Amino acid sequence: MGNKISLKEKVGYGFGDMASSMFWKLFGMYLLFFYTDVMGIAAAAVGTMFLVTRIWDTFFDPVVGTLSDRTHSRWGKFRPYILYMAVPFGIIGVLTFTTPDYSATGKLVYAYITYSAMMMIYSLINVPYASLLGVISADGKERNTLASFRMAFAFGGSLIALALIEPLVNFFSKAGGRENLQLGWQLGVAVIAVICVILFLLCFAWVKERVQPIKDEQSSLKEDVKDLWKNKPWWILLGAGIAALIFNSIRDGATLYYFKYYIQNAQAFKLGSISITYSTLYLVLGQAANIAGVILASPIGNKIGKKNTYLGAMVIASVLSTGFYWLGRGQLTLIFIFQFLISICAGIIFPLLWSMYADIADYSEWRNGRRATGLIFSSSSMSQKFGWTIGGALTGWLLGAFGFKANEVQADAAQNGILLMLSFLPAIGSVLSIIFIAMYPLSEERIAIISAELEQRRK
Repeated sequence: MGNKISLKEKVGYGFGDMASSMFWKLFGMYLLFFYTDVMGIAAAAVGTMFLVTRIWDTFFDPVVGTLSDRTHSRWGKFRPYILYMAVPFGIIGVLTFTTPDYSATGKLVYAYITYSAMMMIYSLINVPYASLLGVISADGKERNTLASFRMAFAFGGSLIALALIEPLVNFFSKAGGRENLQLGWQLGVAVIAVICVILFLLCFAWVKERVQPIKDEQSSLKEDVKDLWKNKPWWILLGAGIAALIFNSIRDGATLYYFKYYIQNAQAFKLGSISITYSTLYLVLGQAANIAGVILASPIGNKIGKKNTYLGAMVIASVLSTGFYWLGRGQLTLIFIFQFLISICAGIIFPLLWSMYADIADYSEWRNGRRATGLIFSSSSMSQKFGWTIGGALTGWLLGAFGFKANEVQADAAQNGILLMLSFLPAIGSVLSIIFIAMYPLSEERIAIISAELEQRRK
């Protein structure tokens, strides 16, 4: 377990989140817009749908975690899920961005069904994938490196998806009419789905599970849940993760509306027959900055500690997000600079969160003598989805409350509301995340002691 992890395996591990994040980013940035402006569903109805479907799916994650903890195969506990769920992930993803020829009610029902199915498939592949971080290596610094690889590839996948999706949609739409636009989305997402399936299969093939629990006997689900319920660091990290995702999801979900209805200047330049929009440039710049943040996370975290690094990044993000409110329509350079800096901060915190969940899995095993890696890592996915649930629902509801009407010139109240969704409103989430992480008790020194004791027990 002290062996160094090969570059190939680190890249393979990164491929898994690259695949997940391509669709995660499409959901976060484009799905609300797709439902309102392409499929024609009311924003408030979409907000409610996000709340209902995501709450169910959020609590499905721990179920997947406990199932994977109890899975035994020649490939390990977690890798089989990546193998068997890769193709269904791609198929359901395309169906989610498909517009059926139904009535308004029928389209809403279709959206409920396909989106719910997509989120369940996402859980079945992403929760076991996340749990791999706890069993590839027992070394804390290797985990930091793996988490950084994971997040670098995740943001790289997001960057690719954001750079490709609008040009792909425009290409497949051809005439640009409503019916062709719907076909453009379906075929554009299909291209990305194929890429995702290939990446998942490479992740399965290149990654190995090494860390085994100290006890061979299987603990009961009741014991695992009881241990988790008493795990104070887990509760703190859960709250911090949820709040951080609220910050991100509100800003992400409002971006396309910000450029279409507030900036009111969509096209930046053309590459041949393909138009490149300011929103595409803004989103791609954000993903590039996320990658820069991920690269910074490991060296800074190893030097000053994960907790201090997280706190510093979120304080800066809160200040910049608040300041975004005073940027005028014509200040595009400053708008892009603020996006770059905020996205660096967001890129820093997420690999730290994943690495801290691996530390919590060790802490739980050290304290209770039982290892529930899948259950603990499912909580990280649960926090992501719960934060995304609240943020996504709030985005739809806020648009409705501000008087938003799709494909129309917006009133001043709606335009100001959209601006608030890029500035003050998400900053509430980042401040809450700061409050939670300030209480996190597991320092690097304490984790080093715990890891050493666990290593002795395994021997």
